[in-house]
Amino acid sequence: MLSPIDWALIESWKERGVPLHVALRGIEHAFDSHDAKKHKRTVKTLLYCQEEVEAQYAEWLESRIGKQNEQQADVDDDVKSTFSRDVVLKFLDQSHAELTRLYEQRRVNDDLTETIARAAALIGEIKDDYATSPAPSARKLEDSLTGIERLLSDALRSTLSQDEMAGMRSDIAAQLKPYRRHMEKDVYELTLNNLLLKRLREKFGVPRLSLFHL
Repeated sequence: MLSPIDWALIESWKERGVPLHVALRGIEHAFDSHDAKKHKRTVKTLLYCQEEVEAQYAEWLESRIGKQNEQQADVDDDVKSTFSRDVVLKFLDQSHAELTRLYEQRRVNDDLTETIARAAALIGEIKDDYATSPAPSARKLEDSLTGIERLLSDALRSTLSQDEMAGMRSDIAAQLKPYRRHMEKDVYELTLNNLLLKRLREKFGVPRLSLFHL
């Protein structure tokens, strides 16, 4: 079972562009090393694999120098092979319905309400384009969905007062404290911010839009 911290770490890898096959290879190597030890502790968190995933990612980046176009094509092919057009359209339709319902339920005229309405309209346009395109690009779709998520994230952060945000951030930092020494600084910050956004999305009922959550 994955904890919220594990999911936040996975999202930090996703945001940094760590390919799935690289992350899985790092996890496999970490557990192979664990199995080879005579005195083994129970692995209770994905953070156990973080160092090996980072090492595998660094090696992969070095091997891909000068191959950016090939890398982009590989990512696009992976997404295409994972999700059919019908599955993607169903996801977009569901996301549009959830955002529309959330907008209609809100009774506050603020930046978040306005952004939710804007996001719903954008998702509707994206869904229509994806449905009618003879060769829809999964990579461009993911980029568009990620951009809309950023708009919603910015609006969520501005909804709470500075004191409320500071208190929430402090609670999450305390939750991460036992794991911080095992995490690189940038990974720690990304994980903390992802946990913070997760809590904000849950508080206001804002859905995830990335194909990563299909």
